[in-house]
Amino acid sequence: MIWQSPVRLWLLLGVVALALAYLVAHRRRSRYAVRFTNLRLLDRVAPRRPTWRRHLPAGLFLAMLALLVVGFARPTAEVRVPRERATVMVAVDVSTSMLAGDVEPDRLSAAKSAARRFADGLPDEFNVGLVAFAGSAAVLVPPGTDREALHDGIERLAEGATGVQGTAIGEAISTSLGAVKALDDQAATEPPPARIILLSDGANTSGMDPMEAAAEAVAFDVPVHSISFGTPSGFVDRGGRPIQVPVDGETLRAVAEETGGGFHEAGTSAELRAVYDDIGSSVGWRTMRQDVSARFIGLGLVFAMGAAVGSMRWFSRLP
Repeated sequence: MIWQSPVRLWLLLGVVALALAYLVAHRRRSRYAVRFTNLRLLDRVAPRRPTWRRHLPAGLFLAMLALLVVGFARPTAEVRVPRERATVMVAVDVSTSMLAGDVEPDRLSAAKSAARRFADGLPDEFNVGLVAFAGSAAVLVPPGTDREALHDGIERLAEGATGVQGTAIGEAISTSLGAVKALDDQAATEPPPARIILLSDGANTSGMDPMEAAAEAVAFDVPVHSISFGTPSGFVDRGGRPIQVPVDGETLRAVAEETGGGFHEAGTSAELRAVYDDIGSSVGWRTMRQDVSARFIGLGLVFAMGAAVGSMRWFSRLP
């Protein structure tokens, strides 16, 4: 924590002096009480009360003064705040291999659940869009703040949703970038801070070269965070015949490294949720230093009210 007016912290010495004065005065009162020899009369005049009641209002009052001094010194701290116009595009593979049951209940269902949870965990002001891709890619939900529309789009994710079989990772990136560029009238000249979250289980098999799309993302300053989802033992059933669809994340890794994003691997639903949580904690935020004096002043006022309430309740007077 950094103070904008650190010299004001010297006022804490005054609080320490008051605390010492209180302790000295308390000792003097104790000595006078011992000199009073008629203990029965003393008990009637000044009945015993719990020690903490005598000291609590004064302690709260001193704590209030200390907190107000700290607030007066104008402390600042680094806080995370959402970026203006922050945009996140979620691209989900809907190819046939995503029906593999090596992840419960299957890869695509788990991906849909994790995507929904990820979007709901982002600040309401974030623009979130959805792209489905297999042999081609399509924007199911353009980036915006309408989470209900996004939920509906996630529910529509299904095998064959794009109408073409295959895995077009390059097309998914390019289509996501196109949605970002069309966010608003400013996007062409003032691109919004954006991220692409790309989930797939295989290598590119059709469409645009993924590295060419990655270069386009670099030019537009949009990192691609990729998630390789599935296990080496995955397979799909086609007419009673199992077809092996092992996960292959090499292309996804290369894209993430080229664009400055992160590459993640997940083999279970829990791991996928953890990956999304990790990504969500970093995308669309910026760190800035803010004045946090209100925190100390507010807490000091709470302590002041506590001191007043305790003093009036137990001693019928204000501290």
